[in-house]
Amino acid sequence: MVLRHVKYMGCVAVMMIGGLGAASPCDAPGRHVVHAGESIQRAVNKARPGDTIVIRPGLYRESVQINKSRLHLVGAGRKTVISPSGNRATNACGKAGHGICVVGKDRPIRDVSIRSLTVRGAKKTGIWASGTDRLSVHHVTVRKSGVWGIAQEKSIRGMFRDNTVVDNGDAGIFLANKTKEEGGGSDTRGAVISDNYLAGNRIGVTIRRVRNLTVSYNTMTRNCGGVFVVGDESRPQAGALTVRNNSIYKNNKFCKGNSRLPDIQGSGIVLTGAEHVLVRRNVIRDHHGKSRLSGGVVLFHSFVKVLNHHNVISHNIVLRNKPVDLANRDLPGKGNRFIRNVCRTSEPAGLCRRVHRDGLNPSATGE
Repeated sequence: MVLRHVKYMGCVAVMMIGGLGAASPCDAPGRHVVHAGESIQRAVNKARPGDTIVIRPGLYRESVQINKSRLHLVGAGRKTVISPSGNRATNACGKAGHGICVVGKDRPIRDVSIRSLTVRGAKKTGIWASGTDRLSVHHVTVRKSGVWGIAQEKSIRGMFRDNTVVDNGDAGIFLANKTKEEGGGSDTRGAVISDNYLAGNRIGVTIRRVRNLTVSYNTMTRNCGGVFVVGDESRPQAGALTVRNNSIYKNNKFCKGNSRLPDIQGSGIVLTGAEHVLVRRNVIRDHHGKSRLSGGVVLFHSFVKVLNHHNVISHNIVLRNKPVDLANRDLPGKGNRFIRNVCRTSEPAGLCRRVHRDGLNPSATGE
């Protein structure tokens, strides 16, 4: 008898060759396999905390509601497609217009992971989370949601990494304290948005009224704006976060303004009503627009006229942005510093390091 170990989607099947059949731990307790034509929600309902649900390739016309901790949803990459059923929705997630929901009410839902699948065409949000702790969304594609691609509120320690989020109606990734209530900036306790590709959305990443997180190593292009950090008069103010090592270019789609913000076009990174934000070592280039928010890095007061203060814009490469590479349109905001950025134009003048036509002058300094 020959034993052959076949590894598939994190599941090891032991195939016994020689006419004796096959035994697969994939069907063992703790692991649930969903095939095309079957219900993911039914598997979620049967699962216990700590279980893994393996979703085989196929199109699943449903929304999935997760309200258990330590549940792991694993697909086959872009071959596993969840497309919400709209009017045929049978759970609260679908009725709200979302694709996948992770929602804690009386206590946080902890350590849920969503990995290697696609969510397409949700009426509101591709992946929606509220009341979570250490939610992980990894190697997921979210396309053509009506509002947000991936959105989270009232949550801590989220991890959003290596996702492709494109052509959504509002932000590709949206983190907020609360979406329907007012309140001060909440502490995300180290949330991470990293190594994602965000294109064709209204805004690549929106951070609204939250603190203590990192946005790093993402690529953002073809949105109306790259990164928006948004605050208001509530206390604590939005901020105390880092935006670093991102590639942000050609976010030149036009988006009409609303009651909170003017028109958006050609915006790289915008801080509005934020404090103690570090914007460092990003490459921000080729943004063109005529909005008050247009430019490579822009400081602008919030919609209730709250000023930015004590933010540091440092060691970024900010080139070929129009009307300017760096803009502080929030005077008299206090304590905002522009340090050793490589750029050619600024508002007011004097915020850039000098560069030759063909590149950086290594001897130039300035703030």
